[in-house]
Amino acid sequence: MASPTEIRKGRVIDYQSAPHLVLEMLHRTQGRQAGFVQATLRNLNTGSTTTQKFRSTESVEFMHTENLRLEFSYEDQDGYHFLHPETFEDTMIPFDLLEDKKAYLTENQEYDILHVDGRPVQVQLPSSVEMDVAEAPEGLRGDTASAAQKPAVTTTGITVQVPLFIKPGDRIKVSTDNGSYLGRV
Repeated sequence: MASPTEIRKGRVIDYQSAPHLVLEMLHRTQGRQAGFVQATLRNLNTGSTTTQKFRSTESVEFMHTENLRLEFSYEDQDGYHFLHPETFEDTMIPFDLLEDKKAYLTENQEYDILHVDGRPVQVQLPSSVEMDVAEAPEGLRGDTASAAQKPAVTTTGITVQVPLFIKPGDRIKVSTDNGSYLGRV
């Protein structure tokens, strides 16, 4: 057990019998009263976020974490399979852990996976990923006041607004924050 003053951004604590990632931390004191730590926590099981105050007299339990860089291999009926590039150990991640991120998974790309007590709990996407264009309508040139764009569908199913010169089979870079086109690779 540790003091709440040791809470730092990025650490994982055991709060209400569930792993919680610390997103923000503020240490506050109020006049003659004892200080407290106000932390914004994300439940790694449910994804919900909460703000909690910890008095300096309380104690918190830090969980053992490990960040592994694994390569996405394939998807089957059990889940998503990631391969360790050096040991070739297969790590399976269930579907519910990657619901909102699955469209950004491309084969042979490496991703950071947070493990808590030896169990994968979160996949951290890079800022951008490279994808192949599966469908792109023919671009029509005309009188435009700004850069004309058209919708293109990637092999993972994301629809991205791209410039007119992009064709099916081209490889593009897509932002994982907002799904926007960043450039051709």
